[in-house]
Amino acid sequence: MQVNYSERVALVGPNGAGKSTLFSVILGSNEPDAGAVEYDEWITFGYLPQEAEVLGDESVLDVATGRAEEEKPLEAQIAAMEKAGETDSTDYHIATDRLEKLHDPKLDARAKRMLKGLGYKETDFFRKAGEMSGGWIMRAHLARLLVMEPDLLLLDEPTNHLDLVSLLWLQKYLRSYSGGVLLISHDREFMDAIVETVYEISEQRLNSFKGNYTDYLAQCEANYLQQSAAYKNQQKEIAGLQEFADRFRQVASKASQAQSKLKQIDRIKKIEKPLAPRKPFRFQIPEPPRGGQRAISLHGIHMAYGDHQVYKGLDLNIERGERTVLVGPNGAGKSTLLKILAGELEFQKGERDPGHNAVVSYFSQHRSATLDATKTVLEEVLSASHGTLREDEARGVLGSFLFRKDEVYKKTGVLSGGEKTRLNLIKFLVDPPNLLLMDEPTTHLDILTVESLILALDKYAGTLVFISHDVHFIRKLATKVLHINDGAVRAYPGGYDYFLEKSGGFGNERAALTAG
Repeated sequence: MQVNYSERVALVGPNGAGKSTLFSVILGSNEPDAGAVEYDEWITFGYLPQEAEVLGDESVLDVATGRAEEEKPLEAQIAAMEKAGETDSTDYHIATDRLEKLHDPKLDARAKRMLKGLGYKETDFFRKAGEMSGGWIMRAHLARLLVMEPDLLLLDEPTNHLDLVSLLWLQKYLRSYSGGVLLISHDREFMDAIVETVYEISEQRLNSFKGNYTDYLAQCEANYLQQSAAYKNQQKEIAGLQEFADRFRQVASKASQAQSKLKQIDRIKKIEKPLAPRKPFRFQIPEPPRGGQRAISLHGIHMAYGDHQVYKGLDLNIERGERTVLVGPNGAGKSTLLKILAGELEFQKGERDPGHNAVVSYFSQHRSATLDATKTVLEEVLSASHGTLREDEARGVLGSFLFRKDEVYKKTGVLSGGEKTRLNLIKFLVDPPNLLLMDEPTTHLDILTVESLILALDKYAGTLVFISHDVHFIRKLATKVLHINDGAVRAYPGGYDYFLEKSGGFGNERAALTAG
C-alpha cells in the first residue's frame, strides 16, 4: 500500500477486518509481525481516533489551537533550561519561539474559523471542553488537526459526531485540502465526494481500486463476474479432461492419452473460486398497527431552555406514511422537536396531539438504559418480537447488524456503546410502532448495515421522522424535508435534492449545504 502527498484514500472492509489496526501500524503504536512501514522523513501526521480523550479545564479554543496539548510542557521545558542557564541553546530558542506562536492572534483566528465550520458558536470558544459531550470534544480535536495542516490526515470515522451542515462543511474543506487524507468511514456519499483511491481489506489482503466508493463497488462487481466466468470455464475444462481420463485409462489404446490428460490437469494453474461481494441483508419489518391518516400534530408549541427560546407558536402536522427528515444547523432544535413529538420533553405552552391509534417510539443514541443487563443479546431480540420471530430468524437479523456466532449469547451489560445502539435498533425493527422517530440511527453502523437498514425502512408501512447526517441515507428514504432554523420550521414536500434545489436564501448554511 502506498499513500502519496495530496492523495485522498479510503480504507474499506467489513467490521473487524483490521482497518483501525492498520492505522495503528502506520502511526507506529502497533508493531507489524513482518514487513515495514516507510515514511518521507519530513512528513507530519494528524490522527483523529473514534473516541475522544478525557480533557480537564482546557477551553475549546485551547484544544483547537494546540495550547491544551503543548503549552504546559513547553513552559516546564523553558523553566528547566532557564534554571540550568541554557538560555543561549538552540533548544531554548526553539521552545520559546513555539510558545510564542501558540499565542499568535492569527492562530486563534484560524482555530475559530475551523470551530465555526464544525458547528461551534462563538460563545462556546471559552467553555471548558471537558464539560462538553464526547461528540463536541471530538469536533475540537478535529479542528486542532485542521489548524495543524499535517501532510497526512488519518481520520477514523470523522463524520460520526457531526451534524449534516458540519459534515458538508468538512467535506468541502477536505476537497481542497493541500495534504493527503487516509480515512475510514461508513458514509458512502462522503467518500464519493472526497476519495480518489480505495484500498479494500479482504481475506487479510489489501486490494487497490482507482476512483471513489461507487467506482470501487462497480469494479468489485465487474471483477467478480470476470473471475467467476474464468473459474467456471476452467472448471469445465478440467472436468472434460478428467472425464476423458476416467473413461479411457483402462483402455490399452487410449491409456497414454488418458495419462496425458491427467498431466495436463496438473499443469493448469488453478483459479480460486472468487468470493461474491458482500450484499446487504434483506429484512422485512413486521406490519405495525394501522393508525389514522394524521400521524401526529403539534399546535402552538412554545419551548425554551431558560432564556433561550427554541420554538414560539410552532404548528406542525405529520401525515401517515411520510418519511420526514429534519435538517438545519447545529442547535437549531432538531433533536428538541423530535423529543417533543415523542412526548419525551415537556414544553411550556401548546398541545401535542397524536393521531388515531398512534403507537409512537423514539430511537435516540442514548437508549442503553432500556436494555436488561442480565439478558443475552438473543434473548433481548426474541423478547422484543413478542413471539413473531423464530430463533433462526432472530439470529439472521442479529448477524446483519454485526452480532455473529457466539456474540448473540453475550450479556447486554457488557456491550459497548455502539453495540447497545445497534441492539436497540434491532428491537425497534422487530416490533415496530406506526410512528417511528429516529435520531442519528446510522451512527456505529458499517456501510452494508446502513444499506440493510435502508432496505428495511423503505418497506416499513408506518410513518418515519428522523435526523441523520448520512446524505445517502437521507436521499434513499426522505420524501419530505423539514428545514429548522432560528425557531422556524419550513416544509419541503420532496426529497433531499428537491430541498437543495428550492431552499435558496439561507446564507452561510445554504453555502455549506450546496457543497454536498
